[in-house]
Amino acid sequence: MKKDIIICGVGGQGIVSIAATIGYAAVESGLKFKQSEVHGMSQRGGEVQSHFRLSDSEIHSDLIPKGKADLIISVEPMEALRYIPYLSKEGWIITNTKPFINFAKYPDINKLMDSIDAFPRHIALNADETARNIGAPKSANMVILGAASMLLEMDFSELENGIKLLFKNKSDDVIQSNISALRAGREYAIECLK
Repeated sequence: MKKDIIICGVGGQGIVSIAATIGYAAVESGLKFKQSEVHGMSQRGGEVQSHFRLSDSEIHSDLIPKGKADLIISVEPMEALRYIPYLSKEGWIITNTKPFINFAKYPDINKLMDSIDAFPRHIALNADETARNIGAPKSANMVILGAASMLLEMDFSELENGIKLLFKNKSDDVIQSNISALRAGREYAIECLK
């Protein structure tokens, strides 16, 4: 098993939390992983991306070559498109449809979504709305991870445990709201993939 994943969005959307959750789950599953540092603006609103390589055998580099990513997991639709050159021909895009409009000439959202819809393997959902609807408005990132969980080839309970480890110093409510968001994203993906 090997998965090369680009995780992207903008600063403040929880890219680091997605990567950490997958990392904790990988360790608990006995898998190996390498992750590049999170690259991009270290401020709210700046582009952020990370390369995350997951495997059951040795991994020699933490960077994913262009055209080789199995997944783009994005919490922002324009950022998903920014990393398309990394996506393999059989790769999947998992993205939020809710834009984070952080500059004046942000592209038309309908055109962005048309571009994403042109890819045969994609799951696009309004993760912000889903998170709000389940009472976890700060957990859109976990909704996106839940949708991507269908393609990670790891036990879903390990991702739930990853959230527990990541937020172990937070309240039970924070842990439970993130797990609920993860489950909501997975349920959405299950319906999409039927």
